[in-house]
Amino acid sequence: MKKMLLVLALAVVSFANAQKGTYLVSGNMSFWSDKNSYQDGDSKVKNFNFSPKVGYQFKDNWTVGAEAGFSSSKNEHTYSENAMNNLESITKNYSVGAFVRYSKSLSQMFLLYADLGAGYKNSKETYTNYLSDPATFKNTFDGIYASFAPGLFLNIKNNFGLNFGIGGITYSNTKSDQNNEGNSNFYFNFGQSFNIGLSKNF
Repeated sequence: MKKMLLVLALAVVSFANAQKGTYLVSGNMSFWSDKNSYQDGDSKVKNFNFSPKVGYQFKDNWTVGAEAGFSSSKNEHTYSENAMNNLESITKNYSVGAFVRYSKSLSQMFLLYADLGAGYKNSKETYTNYLSDPATFKNTFDGIYASFAPGLFLNIKNNFGLNFGIGGITYSNTKSDQNNEGNSNFYFNFGQSFNIGLSKNF
């Protein structure tokens, strides 16, 4: 089995300060793809994510604000012997909510922070089976989410530096608009996910 994995993580410039009366504007953008080859065909996965935040630091070390998110995932299954059985699924997630952040300076170079967020979530799923007459099925889910994510800021020079994330906890509870079917998910990926971003404190 041949496997190719490409991971690209890019964070939009973030402005943050752990002092009262300042503002925070930040965002993360990521893309990754995965390809697997089997005896009877191939499998491809592509994922894109973008999540901006805007907040106000109402108290030393504390920030409250609004957050949003968009992610898109595409899965393709190609069968070498029978192309009519090829499958494709596309999932798009949208979210908007509020967050609170607590940050603690360890030194002139390091700052720890943790974000707790919650809000509304919408998911749209599309499945296509490429028969002689392609059949497409769609489903839409609406509900709520909650998340917790810690991070570390490294000050390189003049409060410009890097943000490091190592995963977190995410919970979502949604219901189908088509058949009232419920969908509850809990993700715990501490130490299983890693991302790097850019930030500017002032």
